Amino acid sequence: MRSVLVTGGSRGIGRAVALAFARSGDRVAVQYASDRAEAEETLRQLPGEGHAVLRADLGESGAAEQLVERAVAALGSVDVLVNNAGVAPTAANRHPVAGTPLADWQRVWRRMVDVNLLAPADLCWAVARHLIERGDGGAIVNVGSRGAFKGEPDFPAYGTTKAALHALGQSLAVALAPHGIAVTSVAPGFVATERQAARLAGPEGADLRAQSPFGRVGTAEEIAATVHFLASPAAMWASGTVVDLNGASHLRL
Repeated sequence: MRSVLVTGGSRGIGRAVALAFARSGDRVAVQYASDRAEAEETLRQLPGEGHAVLRADLGESGAAEQLVERAVAALGSVDVLVNNAGVAPTAANRHPVAGTPLADWQRVWRRMVDVNLLAPADLCWAVARHLIERGDGGAIVNVGSRGAFKGEPDFPAYGTTKAALHALGQSLAVALAPHGIAVTSVAPGFVATERQAARLAGPEGADLRAQSPFGRVGTAEEIAATVHFLASPAAMWASGTVVDLNGASHLRL
């Protein structure tokens, strides 16, 4: 039995990841930022005992380190970290350079950098130090994005922070390998989550599904299955990799 910290676990990919670990017998701490009810629903669905729900605004200074401390207190340890929380593209934070006032541009960039990059970096540091002090191996899986590779012209801060998250994972994979800690990333394409239901059901839905030659979008469960595998001892030799999970909608050399 392992102890797993999943950020952004109140719904969508995070909930599916938490369920995947719990179903294999692991204990899970689910972090959420604001929606306590959804986080509690995730907790209710988790099989087994010893799980926890922890609130933290990862955009706040010191929140990441405190979250790891609370997760260790709740679970007894943290063996696996899944950095899934992030500020996703929405109509409210769209910021194309040609049409966005400087104040709005700076506001979006700073929030995305804080939550999508600096918080995962601090979480990686805290969990790595915890594992090193224990003398145990472990795993870190970062949830990046296809947008890191194909570009996000309407959301450049999102694409940039996800690319940086992938690069962070590769640097840490080299640094932490001597300690038996594997670090990997996944880069999902469009995924059918609760947050995206309206877009998929609307006029844009057909175009979104047509991005993949499979004629559909991904599911949270498909992302979770890969995250669960990458965190397993069987995937130790994959440390440093970034796994594309986009249904061949974007191919990179």
